[in-house]
Amino acid sequence: MQDYDETTAFLGQWGRFQQVVFFVLVASNIPNGSGVFSVVFIADIPRHHCLLPDVNITEDWLHVIIPVEVIDGEEKRSSCSRYRLDVVRNLSAQGFLPGRDVNLTELQQEGCVDGWSYSKDIYQSTIVSEFDLVCSEQWKQTFTSTVFFLGVLVGSLISGQLSDRFGRKPVFFATLVVQTVFAFVQIFSSSWAVFCVLLFVVGLGQISNYVSSFVLGSEILTGHVRVLYSSMGVCLGFAVGYMTLPLLAFYFRDWKSLLLAVSLPGLVYLPLWWVIPESPRWLLTQGRVEEAESIVRKAAKWNKVQAPQVIFKDYSAHVDEKKTPSIERHSVFSLLRTKTLRSLTLILCLVWFTLSTGYYALSLNTSRLHANPYLSCFISAAIEVPAYITSWLALRYIPRRVSTICVLLTGGVSLFFIQLVPQSIPSLSVALEMLGKFGITSGTSLMYAYTAELYPTVIRNTATGACCMVSRVGSCIAPFLLELSTFSKFLPYIILGTMSAVSAAAALFLPESFGRPYPQTIEEMCQGRRQIRTVFLRSHLKAPSCSPC
Repeated sequence: MQDYDETTAFLGQWGRFQQVVFFVLVASNIPNGSGVFSVVFIADIPRHHCLLPDVNITEDWLHVIIPVEVIDGEEKRSSCSRYRLDVVRNLSAQGFLPGRDVNLTELQQEGCVDGWSYSKDIYQSTIVSEFDLVCSEQWKQTFTSTVFFLGVLVGSLISGQLSDRFGRKPVFFATLVVQTVFAFVQIFSSSWAVFCVLLFVVGLGQISNYVSSFVLGSEILTGHVRVLYSSMGVCLGFAVGYMTLPLLAFYFRDWKSLLLAVSLPGLVYLPLWWVIPESPRWLLTQGRVEEAESIVRKAAKWNKVQAPQVIFKDYSAHVDEKKTPSIERHSVFSLLRTKTLRSLTLILCLVWFTLSTGYYALSLNTSRLHANPYLSCFISAAIEVPAYITSWLALRYIPRRVSTICVLLTGGVSLFFIQLVPQSIPSLSVALEMLGKFGITSGTSLMYAYTAELYPTVIRNTATGACCMVSRVGSCIAPFLLELSTFSKFLPYIILGTMSAVSAAAALFLPESFGRPYPQTIEEMCQGRRQIRTVFLRSHLKAPSCSPC
């Protein structure tokens, strides 16, 4: 069967058809970038202390009724306790002065039984102030991010199978609708539990939409344009959305207004149903040769080139020989069918898990980088632009395996060095953390393209979705990984650095895909691996190899 890229070479790589597909799919990822990290602002914890009801106490007692605690060497007002209000009221009525007549350290304290008062210096409101997710309920604030990534985890698996079964285009638009509608409905959440249920569905739709757009573009585009799209194009669309988020959050400081601002733009992309085509590669694997030819002929018309009378002759003959409408169906279990697929999937899942954990841990940590969360978020987003450009250059000129190992070591070593920086140079710590994110972000972009090149078309979307699913386990634990800093400030960085080093070692055993066409079937993939293994053994061991795939 002739290679798809060779069959459609007459279209060229950068005609009008490819340009429209490229820029439309890139633009469709802008809402993904702003939506994923909106939780940084929506669920941030504003400064707060116990609410003081209207009570008859003197100004002196009013100023000291909130205890002062020493946190990280700094004196701060307690966020979760106050001196017992009835005791303070009696002492104030008797004319006693705090600090002179009364030793404050001997007074009994109580929790915030009347609620909390939240600062509005940065935010008008967040879900933390809306649902009081502080003190004994603060675990819910951390778990909120995990709920989103649990939805992402489920979506990573089912979207791949749905897309391989029903097509890239229907799943792409269906998940776009799901993401937009449920993000809007979140505004009307009456409780934290309802908010989390809706957030779970938003996460499911977000990753499904991202993976579908990635695979759709990487299968329609060819050659260097495909590398550009998969390594930088789709990622830059995400980064643009990420960078617009702090701007939106700065102007919309109420969490409901911010949700409205990041969700409604998704509706703009629905009319693109009549612009974006289905993947001809996928149609061919389903035996729908006429539909694939129709799309390619339309592309030829757009590009003003002459199409052959029969485009997919070999594919047509292949379908005629089978004389049956039944098409072999694949599921996530197909990734475990052969020894080659099992080992490949295991290594890729480890690398994806490491990169996802590091990427989301460092991204969610932006509020701790700088006193201004909007500036911190923008810096974290802006560092992704050079990271994606670097990954594109690496994918174009450097072997995939070498690139993957280098970016993993760059991220891991940078995070390891943070613990060696003196406290008097905090800017150096921030620089190292951003260098670590640069390496990890580059690796994330590389792995999308690398994974798509390693797996055949019949299970490519399922494989990409499965790897995403495993990686999202890492993103689910990322918010709690950051909480380990309460035990040791550098413990999260040490863990992430170790994981990066182990993944770099495992990547040594990945096959190389640089300069090779996409495999169409599992048999083609196995045949390619056997050929590579045979050449290697003959050149090094002077003996042929016939080991099974």
